Amino acid sequence: MRRFLIALAALAVVGSLSAHAQAKWKVTKFLHIGEPTGWDYVTIYAPANRLFVTRVTHTDVVNTATDKLVADIPGQIHSHGVAVVPAVNRGFIADGGGAGAIHIFNLKTYAVLGTIHTMPDTDGMIYDPSMNLILAVSGVEGKLMTLNPDVNVKNGKIGPPIDLEGHPEFLAAGRDGRVYVNIPDKNLVDVVDLKTRKVIAKWPVAPGGHPVGMSIDHKDHLIFVGCRGPQKLVVISTLTGKVVAALPIGMRVDATRYADGQAFASCWNGVLVVAGKKGGKWVVEQDVKTHYGARTMGIDRLTHTIFLPAATFEPAPNGKGQQMKPGSFILVKVSQE
Repeated sequence: MRRFLIALAALAVVGSLSAHAQAKWKVTKFLHIGEPTGWDYVTIYAPANRLFVTRVTHTDVVNTATDKLVADIPGQIHSHGVAVVPAVNRGFIADGGGAGAIHIFNLKTYAVLGTIHTMPDTDGMIYDPSMNLILAVSGVEGKLMTLNPDVNVKNGKIGPPIDLEGHPEFLAAGRDGRVYVNIPDKNLVDVVDLKTRKVIAKWPVAPGGHPVGMSIDHKDHLIFVGCRGPQKLVVISTLTGKVVAALPIGMRVDATRYADGQAFASCWNGVLVVAGKKGGKWVVEQDVKTHYGARTMGIDRLTHTIFLPAATFEPAPNGKGQQMKPGSFILVKVSQE
């Protein structure tokens, strides 16, 4: 009888995991934030119900429990991304404008505490808890920069920059001192050892190309690379450096995310690609129609909710291309069905 009960329990767990991996998603709400400026990366601090989205000259702070804008952090030239380190009650904003900077703010009051000078085009930025370092890339200079979260805001400096193989875009950190960095102009992922501060491997992303977005699955040792040309969601083993899957996605992807057995790629043409494993192979499970321009995203893993910035676009006055319609900025809320 005991063996029978154990078997039933095991089947229940497998069934639960299978159902969870096949979760379906749909747009549930459009949050109208307004303001005339553009946007870039999204960072979610789920325990505090906070979402940070950079808006070029400032950074919006949204309460994800109430869906309301609760703060605005000013003082940026061209902001790109946000990283948070609750242990030191600090948030960090990557600013690629001018000579480059990382602005440090209080994670509770949002007051700016100080600015650390970096390098021009300071772009993608994350926090690596295993090494307790803020990691940021300079696209123009081709460098990976490191910063201690408890840095002195008055006279602190970044660590010695690490040379990369080309012009980086975004990155993901392992739990072993390794960092994976997209190099779009070389169609590569650089593998950096933070202990030696050197590139130790270069992994091609073919059959994808021009890699921009990246996320990581630590448990199964995979990175998910969003490529713009050819347009693919490329899955790479961090154990071997080999491509294990390359799935079709929409145009102008800018971000990928991974959560609970599923990978996501957000694309400018208003498609959120959802991928998962079926029969041991990665496949596209769903194409969620979001909103034109919804190219970046953040996932609240506690509530299983995805937020994607977007806006309405109109023809530019000179007849060349499109421009964002003033005041049309929104957040697209995508939830599990």
